Amino acid sequence: MNRVFAQERGAVSTFLAVIALALLMAAGLAIDGGRKVNALREASHIADNAARAGAQAVDLDTLRTTGELRLLPDQAADRIDQYLTSLGYTATQVVVNGAGATVTVDITVDPVLLPTGPMTVSATETATAITQEP
Repeated sequence: MNRVFAQERGAVSTFLAVIALALLMAAGLAIDGGRKVNALREASHIADNAARAGAQAVDLDTLRTTGELRLLPDQAADRIDQYLTSLGYTATQVVVNGAGATVTVDITVDPVLLPTGPMTVSATETATAITQEP
């Protein structure tokens, strides 16, 4: 009976090492994956609010004379930049045409457990100016 136990000596240690590594990788996926999803949600909110700030740069003279709703591109881009700067971000792309403003924001997240290197997420949101009758 002692011979059987002698042959299996150390088998539990190897099994525990493999299981511990698998659990560490699963925890890394859960934690770092959650951080990436959170960064994507944050980037989406920031891009959306920046686009809304830009969509407030309505060309009032054109609206009053022709009834056409359009944005002032330079002023809209400045509003977007001011909003993003106040939060410590920059836009990777800003497009202003007609009555709409589209903003793309990138956020980089450093992983906590997984050795994958920095993860970058990108979100693009659009806001369109509208008129509302009283």
